[in-house]
Amino acid sequence: MHSARVFCVLRAVELSGLHDEIGTFSTSNDTGTNMTRIPVRQALISVFDKTGVVELAQQLAVEGVTIVSSGGTASHLRAAGVVVVDVADVTGADEMLDGRVKTLHPTIHGAILANRSVQSHLEELTDRGISPIDLVVVNLYPFEATVADPESTPADIIEKIDIGGPTMIRAAAKNHAHVAVVTSPTDYRGIAEAIAQGGTLLEERRELARKAFAHTAAYDAAILRWFDRDDQLPTSLPLALERVDSLRYGENPHQPAAIYSERGASGWWHDAVIHQGKAMSFNNYADTEAAWRLAADLAAPGVVIMKHMNACGAAEASTPADAFGAAWECDPVSAFGGIVAVNVEVDESTADSIARNFVEVVIAPALTEGAADVFAAKKNLRVVTARFPDIGDLDMRRVEGGMLVQRRDVVATSGGAMPADWRVVSERPPTDDEMAALRFAWTVAAHTKSNAVVIANGLAAVGVGAGDQSRVGAAERAIVKARERAIGSVAASDAFFPFRDGLDVLAAAGVRAVVEPGGSKRDDEVIAAANERGVSLVFTNQRHFRH
Repeated sequence: MHSARVFCVLRAVELSGLHDEIGTFSTSNDTGTNMTRIPVRQALISVFDKTGVVELAQQLAVEGVTIVSSGGTASHLRAAGVVVVDVADVTGADEMLDGRVKTLHPTIHGAILANRSVQSHLEELTDRGISPIDLVVVNLYPFEATVADPESTPADIIEKIDIGGPTMIRAAAKNHAHVAVVTSPTDYRGIAEAIAQGGTLLEERRELARKAFAHTAAYDAAILRWFDRDDQLPTSLPLALERVDSLRYGENPHQPAAIYSERGASGWWHDAVIHQGKAMSFNNYADTEAAWRLAADLAAPGVVIMKHMNACGAAEASTPADAFGAAWECDPVSAFGGIVAVNVEVDESTADSIARNFVEVVIAPALTEGAADVFAAKKNLRVVTARFPDIGDLDMRRVEGGMLVQRRDVVATSGGAMPADWRVVSERPPTDDEMAALRFAWTVAAHTKSNAVVIANGLAAVGVGAGDQSRVGAAERAIVKARERAIGSVAASDAFFPFRDGLDVLAAAGVRAVVEPGGSKRDDEVIAAANERGVSLVFTNQRHFRH
């Protein structure tokens, strides 16, 4: 496998006179920069991914370079008619250890690291018969792809930990004052054009060096993640984030913002298809993520309407159109300008119901052709199709100088019988219909900012009290939203009632069954209140705070 890496040295001139020919950086009015181009007199190419390497070598050969190569890529280049010389002829040493050691040699690294501004460096290269290398083109063994392959063994993965490649990349990037380093085939065209114009500019080499250090940092982070794969909260947690897109602004117009992708990870949004509408904003992404996670936890067909990271509507029904209608009725005022998440394919009827209202984003796993046609009439509406989000990743919150990190909360899906760890603590047990509604309300409450109380009438939320500083306040807010729909309903609280007042106000509004974690010092008082009012009370033994 190691023979698949190619090492190419493109040689054009002897060292003699090189320092004078390179010259010094000077102002150039033509380019608008204060630096001159450094010609590429010798280049090292080390690639596992052969994409574009033939074209690059051919373009460089046109500039008069001699190409030195080894392994599979040497054969690849020769087959394309490119004249190459073996790398061993440059180092004077054959490969060893099944290819683990090729370029870890003073001839290679001295040629890369020599400071052309230091006369003693140049003299030492002359004494050793080494010509400086001005260009290093390297891509690394496919470590992450090997990890992702279910057929890979630990031995396979370890063999894909590149040593020589990162060493050369870092050496060239360190010496970017004199050396250009390219780590991606996407930069081949640019470097070839620069060489054809006479060489590379310092600003170009600096940007390539930045990319190079980002590349090796991400590569090392991927290796560390593999070593820590069985640790839920690793001792070290390096993050390699690459900017995918700049956003118009953040939560507010004065805040710059962008969206980044974590190296080695792929979120639902990464491969999502945005069918139409304006570009997604910072708030759109945040709200859509929250809506999509809740929708994924609902039974299908299920619909969520999200506003400011809290559901202002959620429902399950026999059709997505019915689910949307029930979700919208929860709080039509708050739903205005919200995010709609549908956990089944959106058909024309559902699209027509949604399109009658003003919403910012619609997200679903798929659209029918008729639904797409309906949405097309609303040009600014963002319509997104995506896979459901993963549930087991890390949840991180930025704090000054660090991160708070936890495993992401996992919530049981709605529907079905009472979970094994739930227990009825009241004299009256819930009916089957009430239990189904309790599980639904519990799922919605678990996705709602604390303190949270959700009132559900059947499989539809009718009142959501979110982000209140007191639990009784959350209950009262939910009741205000529900109005008369609270009569005969059920309610869920994301954490225990510290006093009986929360249950009392729910019961007074007509709520017939309540689910909460339990665990308060005053649980006995809360249970007594439920029994006094004929309310069924269920403890889940697990809370779902969401701050």
